[in-house]
Amino acid sequence: MQFVPVIGGIGFGGDQKCSSGYPNISLSAPLPGIPKPVFAAVDSHEQCETKITTLENGLKVASQNKFGQFCTVGILVNSGSRHETKYPSGIAHFLEKLAFSSTAQYGSKDEILLTLEKHGGICDCQTSRDTTMYAVSAEVKGLDTVVSLLSDAVLQPRLLDEEIEMTRMAVRFELEDLSMRPDPELLLTEMIHAAAYRGNTVGLPRFCPVESVEKIDKKLLHMYLQSYYCPERMVLAGVGIEHEQLVACARKYLLNVKPVWGASTPTNVDLSVAQYTGGIVRMDMSDVSLGPTPIPELTHIMIGLESCSFLEDDFIPFAVLNMMMGGGGSFSAGGPGKGMFTRLYLNVLNRHHWMYNATSYHHSYEDTGLLCIHASADPRQVREMVEILTREFIQMAGTMELERAKTQLKSMLMMNLESRPVIFEDVGRQVLATGKRKLPHELCDLISNVTASDIKRVTTKMLCSKPAVAALGDLTEMPSYEHIQAALSSKDGHLPRMYRLFR
Repeated sequence: MQFVPVIGGIGFGGDQKCSSGYPNISLSAPLPGIPKPVFAAVDSHEQCETKITTLENGLKVASQNKFGQFCTVGILVNSGSRHETKYPSGIAHFLEKLAFSSTAQYGSKDEILLTLEKHGGICDCQTSRDTTMYAVSAEVKGLDTVVSLLSDAVLQPRLLDEEIEMTRMAVRFELEDLSMRPDPELLLTEMIHAAAYRGNTVGLPRFCPVESVEKIDKKLLHMYLQSYYCPERMVLAGVGIEHEQLVACARKYLLNVKPVWGASTPTNVDLSVAQYTGGIVRMDMSDVSLGPTPIPELTHIMIGLESCSFLEDDFIPFAVLNMMMGGGGSFSAGGPGKGMFTRLYLNVLNRHHWMYNATSYHHSYEDTGLLCIHASADPRQVREMVEILTREFIQMAGTMELERAKTQLKSMLMMNLESRPVIFEDVGRQVLATGKRKLPHELCDLISNVTASDIKRVTTKMLCSKPAVAALGDLTEMPSYEHIQAALSSKDGHLPRMYRLFR
């Protein structure tokens, strides 16, 4: 059969028939004699709504329905390294490693994994500075088993001596690995928080310090758990399940359960508000030789300034500003949407071939925030690299590529929220922090409403704070903290001139 091309619903030959004898039919119009299709109507509001129920003991149950035969369910606790003021640092790190070990119901971690395997499930525990998250992904049919297992893992851990000893070994190995990694991002993040919030809340170490490894035992862990693992500080979150089903399981396994450490004492909770101090933390490795290695010897600098908490209205403008700065490594695969048009690419990596990395990060908590830039280069060019960073901070108030940054942030948000575990974490964290959840379309509206004056305002406010600096590597050419502070207080971001008699 020979087809006649159709443009705008009209064949080239008008009402002529094609060679086969059939009349020309427009592909954009309904076919005659065919009944009108009826499409299933979906209430979009119902589909994306997050349902929240608070049980009698204060525990919140939050769920988001999502099509599929698998679900992600977990318990999030308002507990992390920032709450360790009265304890040796490292308890949250220990609890992360001890998670899903033997419990009252299960004799070992292997038993837990075998139980989950029957439902195609996996489990994981992650701690951050302010949240501890126990999560399981499994078939929807196994929801009852999953919630029972989570309740047991969180409220009934045995914390056997041999498990604690194994955890000590794992923590020591992780600390050793942390200092030997070619990518020092984790270590620098630790250092910048220690510099910005010296000795308080989010400035406390997230990883267990070597001196605390032997101090942490079952008694100390029970004391900590008694204060922080209480129902009012917990959220049971689920994605891919019916809300009523999750609430029924929560009532069954989490409502009248007595934890292994006895009654909770939430009066002992540390309610300290983060105090931003600014300052510098240095790790000079000028006398350390890595020996013959193909990895270039670099000096890493991270400079940060105080931003805002995620509860403030300025959180969204700061998120847009962070996206505008962007950046990455000089050998990034790149491409549109991967930051090739962000300022740190255009102004830094494209112009200064000797810089290996320039990346912007934004850390936000319930009472403070930190926006920082990490850069790395050869030790001989550290001074020039620091001056480039201070200039970028001063020029942040410019609104070049603002619309692109807003579009990119919305795109990134929507793309990430297609993943079930990411939706779970978003639901859990938002409900834990605020008692409700902002939906993706609400966040997109807030991003769209960010203006150039918002970017100028938050940048001006940020530049009023003292800088926090983390420096790692050969720091022979590193400018002093006072010079960095002076550059960030100047109009152009230039470091004060240094005059040397001898070079």
